[in-house]
Amino acid sequence: MATLNQIEKFIASEPVAIIGVSRNPKKFGYTSFKELKEKGMNVIPVNPFSNEIFGVKAYPDIHSLPSEIKSVIIMTKKEQTAGVVREAKEKGITQIWVQQMSDSPEAIEELKASNIEYITKECILM
Repeated sequence: MATLNQIEKFIASEPVAIIGVSRNPKKFGYTSFKELKEKGMNVIPVNPFSNEIFGVKAYPDIHSLPSEIKSVIIMTKKEQTAGVVREAKEKGITQIWVQQMSDSPEAIEELKASNIEYITKECILM
């Protein structure tokens, strides 16, 4: 399991991009983003089908994110997560949090083969 110190380090690495933020206010990706934003966290939505979510400029993909973003939370469908991890590696992302239900064996293998710090439901590794 991830330690509180590891989680705090990740959260302190703002701004944090959230990959898979939904436009639908009833979906987990939207409510999670909204909750973090309302609690004062500097989060950036990534959604290929929206220019803005909850009043915040949305980016279509990881490659479009500003260069200062080095941490992402992945809330995509399992079958998309490994591709998102590969894009994050290409972009130079240094920390990834894979939300429970978004992880896949292929995505975990991608993370293990990288120098990226990551948090999953199981553990944190580097």
